[in-house]
Amino acid sequence: MQRMNGEKRLRGDVVRTLVLRIVLVGVVLFCGCAGTTEVMQPREDAAVYNERGLADCNKGQYDDAISSYTKAIEIDPGNPIIYYNRGCAYHEKGYYDEAISDFNKALEINPGNGAAYSSRAYAYYEKGHYDEAISDFNEAIEINPGNGAAYSDRAYTYCKKGLYDEAISDFNKAIEINPGNGAAYSGRAYAYCKKGLYDEAISDFNKALEISPGNG
Repeated sequence: MQRMNGEKRLRGDVVRTLVLRIVLVGVVLFCGCAGTTEVMQPREDAAVYNERGLADCNKGQYDDAISSYTKAIEIDPGNPIIYYNRGCAYHEKGYYDEAISDFNKALEINPGNGAAYSSRAYAYYEKGHYDEAISDFNEAIEINPGNGAAYSDRAYTYCKKGLYDEAISDFNKAIEINPGNGAAYSGRAYAYCKKGLYDEAISDFNKALEISPGNG
C-alpha cells in the first residue's frame, strides 16, 4: 500500500514475496523399505511445478504460473506454500476472490503463516473490505511484531476508514522499525494533512523526499 507507494507498494510487496524461492522437501524415514524412490518422486515433481510457477511469476506470466501451481497442488495437496504462491499469482491478475480462497487454504494447513495473513489482507483491501484487512494485518503483526510493512499497510487501511489517529500510531511504529521507510513518512504526512496538522505534514513530506528524492 504505502499509499501504497501511491497504492503500488502493496503489489510490490506481494511480488517480492513471490520471488522467495521455497524448495519443498519431502521427508522420508529411511528404514530400508522398498518403494522409497516412489514415495519421494511425487513430492519432487510438485517442487518442480512450484519452482516453474515462481519463474513464470518473475516473468509476469501469471496464467502459466497458476497452471504450474495447480499441477503442483494436484500432486501435493497438503502443501500450504503452493496454495500461498498460487494465491499471490491470482492477486496479481486481480482475481481477489480466488486469491483469498487460496490464502484461506494455506492458513487452514498452516495457521502460523504471517505472510498469508498479510497477503489475504491485501486482497481484502483491494475489494474494499477494510475491516477484514485490518483483522488480517492484526494477525500478521501478532505473529511477527517486527513486520514494519504490516504496520504501514494497516495504517493505510485505517486511512481508508478515516481513522487517522490510529493510522499515525501505526506509521510511527513502522518508522520506528525502519527509519528509512520513506513511504511511511509520506503516509503519516497524509494523515497529518487530514487532521489539519500541516506543519507536521510538511516535515514528514520533507523527510520522505530526503529518503527518496526521485519521488518528488
